[in-house]
Amino acid sequence: MPNLIPFSEIAHLFEDFEHTAFRLETRRGYASDRHGPRFQAFMRGIDPQPEPDHPWNVNVRAKAEHGARFSRVRIVDEPPTDGQRFLMATAAGNVAAGEDIRVLSRAQAERLELPDYDLWLFDSRTLVRMHIDETDTTIGVELVEDSTDVLAACRARDAAMPLALPTAEVWAQVRSSV
Repeated sequence: MPNLIPFSEIAHLFEDFEHTAFRLETRRGYASDRHGPRFQAFMRGIDPQPEPDHPWNVNVRAKAEHGARFSRVRIVDEPPTDGQRFLMATAAGNVAAGEDIRVLSRAQAERLELPDYDLWLFDSRTLVRMHIDETDTTIGVELVEDSTDVLAACRARDAAMPLALPTAEVWAQVRSSV
């Protein structure tokens, strides 16, 4: 069993990284979203409004002002789950803050043999593997220092980013089909 630590123990990495922070999202949804009021409103047909003053967006803007970059690839099913649709609907605020959020189909991700777990990769040298249970709840994170694993995460990022489409483009297509 890996040495799991609370997410709070790696939270400083989001402010401390120098150049890039990359996220790979593989889940069909997240418990933290489903239990939140924005998701509940979304399920009632209310579009989520951007939150420019949310601490996440404030940090993304601050890092971008210093030349650092946040990016992520979200793997989505065909058709997208409610959780995936919610993530696409809320992405505009993150993108406005400076984050590059893209979408890749699960079929493409499987062809690319991307990891089947969520991760964060900081400055192409620090890998954080998310451990998420069957209820989509994060139970802890693993700080991975093995250079082979870090390199594999870099390769996954480099394979996924150019093939993934901007979230706004995919969200427009999904919205027009419902």
